[in-house]
Amino acid sequence: MQGTLYLCATPIGNLDDITLRVLETLKSVDLIAAEDTRHSIKLLKHFGIHTPMTSYHEYNRVEKARYLVEKLKEGMNIALITDAGTPGISDPGEELVRQCCEAGIALTSLPGPAACITALTLSGLPTRRFCFEAFLPAEKKERQRILEELKTETRTIVLYEAPHRLVRTLRELLETLGDRQAAVCRELTKKHETALRTTLSEALSYYEAQEPKGECVIVLAGRAAGELKKEEQEAWRQMSLNEHLESYLAQGLDRKEAMKRVAKDRGTGKREVYRGLLEEET
Repeated sequence: MQGTLYLCATPIGNLDDITLRVLETLKSVDLIAAEDTRHSIKLLKHFGIHTPMTSYHEYNRVEKARYLVEKLKEGMNIALITDAGTPGISDPGEELVRQCCEAGIALTSLPGPAACITALTLSGLPTRRFCFEAFLPAEKKERQRILEELKTETRTIVLYEAPHRLVRTLRELLETLGDRQAAVCRELTKKHETALRTTLSEALSYYEAQEPKGECVIVLAGRAAGELKKEEQEAWRQMSLNEHLESYLAQGLDRKEAMKRVAKDRGTGKREVYRGLLEEET
């Protein structure tokens, strides 16, 4: 029989956050694939776990995943753990999961800590709809492309950042997205946990003066839908009414439906559109 891959969430700080199910699984599997075995050995020693480990990280994720899939096919049960949090979330575990799915290997996820969810719930910002961007790309053009996309994002935004890059990232977010409500969460679940609930501009000023320490999660308020609508309406108004109407007529809409669309785009009534069209024709 084939083995099973267990995605085991481990603490992001406080070791007491590990679940009983994860502990039992780590003790019972044949092998633990860990992002950094030097880091994970401390966790295993703390809980008296002696299961063999192998390294599985960003630089061997494709080849090592193939090796682990073969072991699973042979009947070995394997637990995957990351340095902290839930495997597969912003770490190389997603490659192993992908290969297991393609190979028809059974896998299951043992829920537990995740820094993005912990920070989101602490932020005081809306939680019903959110987007998770993890770490912004290091490459300049790709980074700017993502930042431009985030300008119009109406959901709450969650980002990861290392302490030595926090000031730079806060500055770029402020310059590109404009000032908005934000929370910078650090040292989550640890003794010196902080959640600075403020604005982007104030967070930038604070961390320019106070050197940040510990891994950070930035939570940003999304763009207000009303603001976006006003911008869109203003963009439509740069076009003449006749040009606007013709753009819909060219799509095959009849004149009545086209005028209705023009009125909606501009945030005005159909009568105003009709009068405006007459004025432009005279």
